[in-house]
Amino acid sequence: MKIAIGSDHRGYEVKTKIIEHLKKLGHESVDCGAHDCNSIDYPDIATAVAEKIVSGEVDRGILICGSGIGMAITANKFPGVRAATCHDDLTAEMSRRHNNVNVMCLSADLLGERLIDRMVDLWITTEFEKGRHQRRVDKISEVEKRFSKGK
Repeated sequence: MKIAIGSDHRGYEVKTKIIEHLKKLGHESVDCGAHDCNSIDYPDIATAVAEKIVSGEVDRGILICGSGIGMAITANKFPGVRAATCHDDLTAEMSRRHNNVNVMCLSADLLGERLIDRMVDLWITTEFEKGRHQRRVDKISEVEKRFSKGK
C-alpha cells in the first residue's frame, strides 16, 4: 500500500517513527512534511496529503498534529477524503470497518508509541465491511457533491 503521511512540527517525531513502522510492514510512504521540528501550519500539511488522496497518487493517508483534530477538519474539506481522528484501537478499526476512512488523524501529544503502532496496524489491515455501511458512505458522497456544485 502507498500511504501519504504528514505532520506539523508537534507531530514530526511521531511521523518519523510511523514511516519506519510502515516500512517494516512493507508499505511505501510518501512524506509530505514537516521535515523538521520548526513551526509549520497544519492546514498546509493536511492539504498536501489530501491532494494525494484525491489525485489517486496514494491509497491512504496519515496525519499527525497536537490533537489530530485540525488535520481532520482540513482534510475533510477535500472531495473523496474521509478523515477521522482516532484515539484508540477501536476508533482506528471502526473508522475503516464502518466508514471506509482513507485518512487517519492522530494526536502527537496524547498517544503513546506502542498504541500508535497498534492503531496503524489495525487501520491498515481492517477492510471496509460495505453492506449497510456502503449506503451510508454513499450518502456522505452525495452531500459532498451537492455542496461542491458551482465552485
